[in-house]
Amino acid sequence: MTLQDFFRENRRIALAFSGGVDSSYLLYAALREGAVVRAYYVKSAFQPEFEYEDALRLARELGADMRVLTPDVLAAPGVRENPADRCYFCKRAIFGSILEAAEKDGFFVLMDGTNASDDAADRPGMRALREMAVRSPLRECGLTKAEVRRLSKEGRLFTWDKPAYACLATRIPAGEEITEEKLVRTEAAEDYLFSLGFTDFRVRLFHDCARIQIPEGQMERFLAAREEIVRELKKAYGAVLLDLEARGK
Repeated sequence: MTLQDFFRENRRIALAFSGGVDSSYLLYAALREGAVVRAYYVKSAFQPEFEYEDALRLARELGADMRVLTPDVLAAPGVRENPADRCYFCKRAIFGSILEAAEKDGFFVLMDGTNASDDAADRPGMRALREMAVRSPLRECGLTKAEVRRLSKEGRLFTWDKPAYACLATRIPAGEEITEEKLVRTEAAEDYLFSLGFTDFRVRLFHDCARIQIPEGQMERFLAAREEIVRELKKAYGAVLLDLEARGK
Protein backbone atom coordinates (compact mmCIF):
# COMPACT_ATOMS: atom_id res chain seq x y z
CA MET A 1 0.00 0.00 0.00
CA THR A 2 1.14 3.54 -0.74
CA LEU A 3 0.19 6.76 1.04
CA GLN A 4 -1.90 7.63 -2.01
CA ASP A 5 -3.84 4.38 -1.48
CA PHE A 6 -4.22 5.09 2.23
CA PHE A 7 -5.65 8.57 1.72
CA ARG A 8 -7.84 7.34 -1.11
CA GLU A 9 -9.42 4.95 1.38
CA ASN A 10 -9.45 7.48 4.24
CA ARG A 11 -10.73 10.74 2.80
CA ARG A 12 -11.62 12.27 6.18
CA ILE A 13 -9.09 11.73 8.94
CA ALA A 14 -7.69 13.19 12.15
CA LEU A 15 -3.97 13.45 12.86
CA ALA A 16 -2.16 13.32 16.22
CA PHE A 17 0.22 16.16 15.39
CA SER A 18 3.46 16.85 17.27
CA GLY A 19 5.25 19.18 14.87
CA GLY A 20 7.99 16.57 14.44
CA VAL A 21 9.36 15.10 11.20
CA ASP A 22 6.87 12.25 10.81
CA SER A 23 3.54 13.85 11.70
CA SER A 24 4.51 16.97 9.73
CA TYR A 25 5.09 14.91 6.61
CA LEU A 26 1.81 13.04 7.16
CA LEU A 27 -0.06 16.33 7.33
CA TYR A 28 1.62 17.49 4.12
CA ALA A 29 0.89 14.18 2.35
CA ALA A 30 -2.76 14.12 3.43
CA LEU A 31 -3.32 17.63 2.11
CA ARG A 32 -1.46 16.84 -1.10
CA GLU A 33 -3.72 13.84 -1.69
CA GLY A 34 -6.84 15.93 -1.13
CA ALA A 35 -7.92 14.34 2.14
CA VAL A 36 -9.96 16.32 4.65
CA VAL A 37 -7.57 16.31 7.61
CA ARG A 38 -7.58 18.04 10.97
CA ALA A 39 -4.39 18.13 13.05
CA TYR A 40 -4.73 17.87 16.84
CA TYR A 41 -1.84 19.15 18.94
CA VAL A 42 -1.84 18.30 22.64
CA LYS A 43 -0.23 21.15 24.59
CA SER A 44 0.92 20.03 28.02
CA ALA A 45 3.84 20.30 30.44
CA PHE A 46 5.32 17.26 28.69
CA GLN A 47 6.05 19.16 25.48
CA PRO A 48 8.50 22.09 25.25
CA GLU A 49 7.30 25.39 23.84
CA PHE A 50 9.44 25.09 20.70
CA GLU A 51 7.49 21.98 19.64
CA TYR A 52 4.25 23.95 19.87
CA GLU A 53 5.75 26.82 17.89
CA ASP A 54 7.02 24.42 15.20
CA ALA A 55 3.57 22.81 14.96
CA LEU A 56 1.91 26.21 14.56
CA ARG A 57 4.44 27.26 11.93
CA LEU A 58 4.09 24.07 9.89
CA ALA A 59 0.28 24.19 9.99
CA ARG A 60 0.34 27.85 8.95
CA GLU A 61 2.75 27.21 6.07
CA LEU A 62 0.59 24.35 4.78
CA GLY A 63 -2.68 26.17 5.38
CA ALA A 64 -3.75 23.22 7.52
CA ASP A 65 -6.59 22.97 10.00
CA MET A 66 -5.02 22.61 13.46
CA ARG A 67 -6.76 22.36 16.83
CA VAL A 68 -4.92 22.66 20.16
CA LEU A 69 -6.02 20.52 23.12
CA THR A 70 -4.91 21.09 26.72
CA PRO A 71 -5.68 17.98 28.81
CA ASP A 72 -4.04 17.64 32.23
CA VAL A 73 -1.83 14.68 31.37
CA LEU A 74 -0.20 14.63 34.82
CA ALA A 75 -3.62 14.01 36.36
CA ALA A 76 -4.18 10.85 34.29
CA PRO A 77 -3.96 7.57 36.24
CA GLY A 78 -0.50 5.99 36.15
CA VAL A 79 1.34 9.03 34.79
CA ARG A 80 2.57 11.07 37.77
CA GLU A 81 3.75 7.88 39.52
CA ASN A 82 6.04 7.24 36.53
CA PRO A 83 6.12 3.42 36.42
CA ALA A 84 8.25 1.61 33.86
CA ASP A 85 5.24 1.50 31.50
CA ARG A 86 4.35 5.17 32.06
CA CYS A 87 4.31 5.76 28.29
CA TYR A 88 1.27 3.47 28.05
CA PHE A 89 -0.74 5.67 30.42
CA CYS A 90 0.51 8.84 28.72
CA LYS A 91 -0.54 7.60 25.30
CA ARG A 92 -3.93 6.52 26.61
CA ALA A 93 -4.48 10.00 28.06
CA ILE A 94 -3.17 11.97 25.09
CA PHE A 95 -4.73 9.91 22.32
CA GLY A 96 -7.91 9.48 24.32
CA SER A 97 -8.33 13.26 24.44
CA ILE A 98 -7.67 13.49 20.70
CA LEU A 99 -10.13 10.70 19.87
CA GLU A 100 -12.83 12.35 21.97
CA ALA A 101 -12.33 15.74 20.32
CA ALA A 102 -12.02 14.26 16.83
CA GLU A 103 -15.23 12.27 17.12
CA LYS A 104 -17.09 15.39 18.26
CA ASP A 105 -15.68 17.13 15.18
CA GLY A 106 -16.86 14.33 12.90
CA PHE A 107 -13.54 12.53 12.40
CA PHE A 108 -13.74 8.83 13.18
CA VAL A 109 -10.28 7.66 12.02
CA LEU A 110 -7.14 8.83 13.83
CA MET A 111 -3.59 8.45 12.52
CA ASP A 112 -0.17 9.08 14.04
CA GLY A 113 3.39 9.42 12.75
CA THR A 114 4.84 6.06 13.75
CA ASN A 115 7.15 5.04 10.89
CA ALA A 116 8.65 1.76 9.67
CA SER A 117 11.90 2.40 11.56
CA ASP A 118 10.15 2.52 14.93
CA ASP A 119 10.50 -0.60 17.04
CA ALA A 120 7.13 -2.35 17.02
CA ALA A 121 7.99 -4.68 19.90
CA ASP A 122 5.55 -4.68 22.79
CA ARG A 123 6.47 -1.18 23.86
CA PRO A 124 3.91 0.35 26.23
CA GLY A 125 3.14 3.30 23.94
CA MET A 126 2.66 1.09 20.89
CA ARG A 127 0.36 -1.18 22.86
CA ALA A 128 -1.83 1.78 23.76
CA LEU A 129 -2.09 2.83 20.11
CA ARG A 130 -3.11 -0.67 19.07
CA GLU A 131 -5.78 -0.79 21.76
CA MET A 132 -7.25 2.50 20.50
CA ALA A 133 -7.11 1.42 16.83
CA VAL A 134 -4.87 4.34 15.85
CA ARG A 135 -3.63 4.03 12.26
CA SER A 136 0.05 4.53 11.41
CA PRO A 137 0.16 5.00 7.61
CA LEU A 138 3.92 5.62 7.42
CA ARG A 139 4.52 2.27 9.08
CA GLU A 140 1.76 0.55 7.11
CA CYS A 141 3.29 1.80 3.85
CA GLY A 142 6.84 0.80 4.85
CA LEU A 143 8.26 4.32 5.00
CA THR A 144 11.37 4.55 7.18
CA LYS A 145 12.61 7.62 9.03
CA ALA A 146 15.27 8.23 6.39
CA GLU A 147 12.67 8.08 3.61
CA VAL A 148 10.35 10.43 5.49
CA ARG A 149 13.21 12.92 5.86
CA ARG A 150 14.03 12.66 2.15
CA LEU A 151 10.42 13.14 1.11
CA SER A 152 10.05 16.02 3.56
CA LYS A 153 13.08 17.72 2.06
CA GLU A 154 11.64 17.25 -1.43
CA GLY A 155 8.40 18.80 -0.15
CA ARG A 156 10.37 21.77 1.26
CA LEU A 157 9.17 21.17 4.80
CA PHE A 158 11.40 22.94 7.33
CA THR A 159 11.01 19.92 9.63
CA TRP A 160 12.91 17.59 7.28
CA ASP A 161 16.14 17.61 9.34
CA LYS A 162 14.64 18.25 12.76
CA PRO A 163 16.24 16.00 15.41
CA ALA A 164 14.07 13.36 17.06
CA TYR A 165 12.69 14.62 20.34
CA ALA A 166 11.14 12.53 23.12
CA CYS A 167 8.80 14.17 25.63
CA LEU A 168 10.23 15.85 28.74
CA ALA A 169 8.92 13.08 31.00
CA THR A 170 11.59 10.75 29.57
CA ARG A 171 14.25 12.83 31.36
CA ILE A 172 12.95 11.70 34.76
CA PRO A 173 14.01 8.20 35.93
CA ALA A 174 11.27 5.55 36.02
CA GLY A 175 9.85 5.20 39.49
CA GLU A 176 10.53 8.83 40.43
CA GLU A 177 7.46 11.04 40.66
CA ILE A 178 6.91 13.40 37.74
CA THR A 179 6.06 16.94 38.81
CA GLU A 180 5.47 20.09 36.84
CA GLU A 181 8.47 21.68 38.58
CA LYS A 182 10.79 18.94 37.30
CA LEU A 183 9.42 19.29 33.77
CA VAL A 184 9.79 23.08 33.82
CA ARG A 185 13.35 22.79 35.16
CA THR A 186 14.24 20.30 32.43
CA GLU A 187 12.78 22.47 29.67
CA ALA A 188 14.67 25.54 30.94
CA ALA A 189 17.97 23.62 31.02
CA GLU A 190 17.50 22.28 27.51
CA ASP A 191 16.40 25.69 26.21
CA TYR A 192 19.64 27.13 27.60
CA LEU A 193 21.79 24.54 25.81
CA PHE A 194 19.80 25.09 22.60
CA SER A 195 20.57 28.81 22.91
CA LEU A 196 24.29 27.96 22.89
CA GLY A 197 23.88 26.09 19.60
CA PHE A 198 23.88 22.50 20.88
CA THR A 199 21.49 20.01 19.29
CA ASP A 200 20.20 16.45 19.74
CA PHE A 201 21.14 16.27 23.44
CA ARG A 202 19.31 15.37 26.64
CA VAL A 203 19.39 16.82 30.16
CA ARG A 204 18.33 13.99 32.43
CA LEU A 205 17.48 14.28 36.11
CA PHE A 206 19.73 12.13 38.32
CA HIS A 207 19.44 12.53 42.12
CA ASP A 208 18.79 16.28 41.74
CA CYS A 209 21.73 16.53 39.32
CA ALA A 210 21.66 17.40 35.62
CA ARG A 211 23.14 14.47 33.68
CA ILE A 212 23.89 15.74 30.20
CA GLN A 213 24.09 13.46 27.17
CA ILE A 214 25.50 15.12 24.08
CA PRO A 215 26.62 13.85 20.63
CA GLU A 216 30.34 13.10 20.27
CA GLY A 217 30.78 15.74 17.58
CA GLN A 218 29.69 18.48 20.00
CA MET A 219 31.70 17.28 23.00
CA GLU A 220 34.76 19.46 22.41
CA ARG A 221 32.68 22.62 22.09
CA PHE A 222 30.69 21.62 25.15
CA LEU A 223 33.86 21.22 27.23
CA ALA A 224 35.12 24.58 26.03
CA ALA A 225 31.97 26.16 27.46
CA ARG A 226 32.00 23.95 30.57
CA GLU A 227 32.42 26.67 33.19
CA GLU A 228 29.61 28.80 31.79
CA ILE A 229 27.29 25.79 31.48
CA VAL A 230 27.99 24.57 35.01
CA ARG A 231 27.48 28.04 36.44
CA GLU A 232 24.10 28.42 34.71
CA LEU A 233 22.69 24.95 35.36
CA LYS A 234 23.73 24.90 39.03
CA LYS A 235 21.14 27.60 39.58
CA ALA A 236 18.55 24.82 39.27
CA TYR A 237 20.47 21.58 39.96
CA GLY A 238 22.62 20.30 42.79
CA ALA A 239 25.40 19.34 40.37
CA VAL A 240 26.07 19.09 36.63
CA LEU A 241 27.31 15.78 35.23
CA LEU A 242 28.50 14.95 31.71
CA ASP A 243 27.82 11.45 30.38
CA LEU A 244 31.08 10.41 28.68
CA GLU A 245 29.23 7.78 26.67
CA ALA A 246 28.34 10.17 23.88
CA ARG A 247 24.70 10.32 22.85
CA GLY A 248 24.02 8.10 19.85
CA LYS A 249 26.70 5.61 20.76
